[in-house]
Amino acid sequence: MSKKLTFKGSLAPASDAHRIKLSTIKGKTGYRINKFQIIPSTPGAASFEFVVKIFKKDSATTSVIDFTDSNLLAVAYYQDAHHFEYPSSEDIIFDNEIFNQDIYITCTDVAGGSIICNYFLQLETMALTDTQSTQLTLKSLRAIASR
Repeated sequence: MSKKLTFKGSLAPASDAHRIKLSTIKGKTGYRINKFQIIPSTPGAASFEFVVKIFKKDSATTSVIDFTDSNLLAVAYYQDAHHFEYPSSEDIIFDNEIFNQDIYITCTDVAGGSIICNYFLQLETMALTDTQSTQLTLKSLRAIASR
């Protein structure tokens, strides 16, 4: 039986990655992203272009989106030009990958602003077998060793 966990928070552009603690001692709980949304703290107040990314390991905060990065779980792009003739837009892409360790969220304002970005994240939880747990944990250890 799976259940949903929700997380919400605020990120300042170019700040350190925000850590969401998910790891357990035995690693027998798996997680998958079910929903990911972002919105500025003051919609319509200024121009901004947020790039918010979720990683499997602590990563540098940049606006570069690289889908070949095996640690990238999700990315959201939100832009609002602060003009009525240019509607805001939001693009969200996430993988259906299962993970069992902590995740990290970063935020960049490509426009160079300092407006806070809010996020909403919903994860689906699932029980893992011993084999699945071991595979995911080893995969995470390899990612950490490759830093």
